[in-house]
Order: sequence, then structure tokens, then C-alpha cells
Amino acid sequence: MQLPKEVKKYLSKQNFGNWYLEIGKTKYFHNIVVIPALNEFENIPQLLNSISKNSTKYLKETLIIFVVNNSENEKTEVVENNFKSIEFIRQKITDNESNLNIGLINASTKGKAFSVKNGGVGSARKLGMDLALNYFNYSSNQKKLLISLDADCLVKEDYLEEIIKKFNSENLNAAVVSFEHILPENLDQKKAIINYEIFLRHYILGLKYAKSHYDYISVGSTIICTAESYVKVGGMNKKKGGEDFYFLEKLAKVGKISKITNTKVCPSSRVSVRVPFGTGPRIKRFLENKQNEYETYSNEIFDILKKWLEIFNSELFFNDWEIKTKEIHPELFKFLISQNFNNDWLNILKNSKSKGQIIKQKLNWMDSFRTLKLVHHLRDSAFPNENMFTSLNLLLDKLEIQKNYDTTEEIPSLEIQLKYLELLRRLT
Repeated sequence: MQLPKEVKKYLSKQNFGNWYLEIGKTKYFHNIVVIPALNEFENIPQLLNSISKNSTKYLKETLIIFVVNNSENEKTEVVENNFKSIEFIRQKITDNESNLNIGLINASTKGKAFSVKNGGVGSARKLGMDLALNYFNYSSNQKKLLISLDADCLVKEDYLEEIIKKFNSENLNAAVVSFEHILPENLDQKKAIINYEIFLRHYILGLKYAKSHYDYISVGSTIICTAESYVKVGGMNKKKGGEDFYFLEKLAKVGKISKITNTKVCPSSRVSVRVPFGTGPRIKRFLENKQNEYETYSNEIFDILKKWLEIFNSELFFNDWEIKTKEIHPELFKFLISQNFNNDWLNILKNSKSKGQIIKQKLNWMDSFRTLKLVHHLRDSAFPNENMFTSLNLLLDKLEIQKNYDTTEEIPSLEIQLKYLELLRRLT
């Protein structure tokens, strides 16, 4: 298969060492699912079983790549677990009765493990996505989709169909698919994951209220983009945690991140410390009772962000930014000074030759990371965290979203918490 010149150029800059894709007979696909796997032998069969329930029509044109990986200094039991995963996947590759197209990248055994410096989920996602670029059917008019998933997830029976239809019918370039963490039987763990999901979704609802361009949740197992977009933004990064956050941010700078809501991914809610932040560490912290987890950002912060974005994105925003931001709040002004905004803004005006370029540069400057930094600055300097459900009720009222339940309790019953979560899942 002849690779497009942009893909060929991108791949020429990558270092694949002795990693390669193990696959059955050479074939080319419209969609490729990339799944990092570390210590996941027990979960891989369940994931494959859920994928296999998707329509054969879409499975035929989809390749599923597992990147079984670990660092050179990984614990022996993890390496042994990975070896069992490798043997299982190799068996599946040669299984003539399977309705799945499966590939394997061995980044685990001796001589193939990641270096200690480069090991982690970012490197695994990147390696899988980069090598996947060689296996798309570029002669087809269909979108060539890179679908990111995790080995501890389950997917719905219409997962592939909804993603493929949405991208091709609406000409999408990048999207996130809806997700719902699997609620565990253990009561404390259930409380922990409900709490964490409410926290995540409250923040995104606040960004929606403020009309931020970056109003999506960054979860690695929900990201989809076209091969063209992947190459355009320079591919995945190698971060050990937060790789999904920064990858989506890059994609958002070249186009809106769409939402696929007609199907969903169901990630695990297990305790884990394999990444520095995210679901696993948050669940662990909740269970250790180290701090009050029933707190979240003050709504005052989203009011300030909303007012700032309104003036920043206005066509009349030129040289009076100091006065306007001080009027919104002195801490907003202090934050912009700390971020060297004045020099950056002058450079944007100097180097932009059109209104469109100015709009793009504004989007790049007030990106997802800087938005979060502003939120944290306002939290630390002026608006401390407040009770989760008090804050959530105020935000829902501001958005004029009706609900048929309420609470005056700081920590309502689990039944009421679930009602809030169900509402937030529909809204975000």
C-alpha cells in the first residue's frame, strides 16, 4: 500500500528500534484500535469478548492492536503477566474461527521493553498509533480512524458502528466517545468512583458554562481521530501520565473535538498507581481518606473564566485588556501578568496577517492547560474549593437545568449522588 506523503514524512522521523507489528496475513483497514496493555492478562479476554459482539460488517474493516509493554526495570510478576498476554494474543492472531483482526506489538520481553526514561502509557499509545499508520487502506474514501482504548475497558455492541458512522457522515477529524466507569460491588470503591466522576464532569460543565473551546473530558480510552489529523498534530506524546490531555489539546487546536454520545466505553474503576494522576490514583486517595474529597471548584471561578473568554474572543479586544481584566477580577489580571500575556499578545498582533490568524492564535494561547492553570490560580488565591453538591446545584441553576431532586446535605445519600452523576453523564 502506497503511503500518503504526509504519513511517509511523519514516519520517517520516528524511531521504531526493533519494534514491529505481529499480524496474520497482510491486510489494510479503515479503522485501527490501539490498546496499551500492562499487567492486563485477566482483562484482555473480557475486552475482546465485548468487541466481538459488534457488527461483523465493521469488525471486518477494523484491526485491533495490543501494545503489551513494560519498562526494563518492571517487577517480575508484571513481566510474567505480560508474557501470558503476549502468548494469548498470538494465539488469537492465528485463530481462524475468530471474527476479529488482531495484531500485537511486543514491547515487554527482554530487548524489547521500554527504557526506564521512556516507559509508560504515552510511549505505548504512540508506538501503537505510529505503527498503525502503515496498515490503513489509503485507497479508500472512508475515514481512516485511529481509535484509542484501554485493556481494562468494555465497549457496547454498537461501539464501532456509531463511531464509524459519525465520523464519515459528519466529516469529523477528532472526537471523544461517551464513557461511564464500571461501578464496582465494593461500597467504598463505588463511592470513590462516583465522587471522582462527579468532580470531572462538574469541571467540564463549568467549562461549557464559560463557553470554553476545550469543554471535553480527557480520558485515553475515549479518543478517536483520523490518521490525517494524527499526523498533522505530530502524533501522540510519550508522557507517563496526562498523555491523553495533551494529545487532545493538540487536536483541539486544529479543530473542534466532537462528542459521540450514542454509544459508550466503560472503563474500569480499579485502584491503580501506574500513572501519577487520573482514575486509579484518585480512587486510592479517596480510600485512604487523606482529604475531603467532597469538594470542587467554586462557581465564581467559572464566572470569571466566562467573562474573560467573552472579552478575549471579542473583535474589540485590543489594547485595553489591562483595564478590562482588572474590572473582572484583580487575580485574573495577576495571572495574565504571570503568564507574560502582554508580550504574547503584542506578538500575536504583530505576526497575524488576518482576523482568522488572530482567532487561531487566541485559541492556541488560552488552551486547555492554561485554562486549568487559571482555574487553579483563582482557587489558590481567591476562591477556595467549596462543597461539591452546593457548587453543582449553583452551576445547574445558572445553566437553567432542571432536576427533580435536591439536597441540603454536604454528603447526600449514594442514591442521590447517583442521580447527580446520571444527569452529568447526559450533560457532559
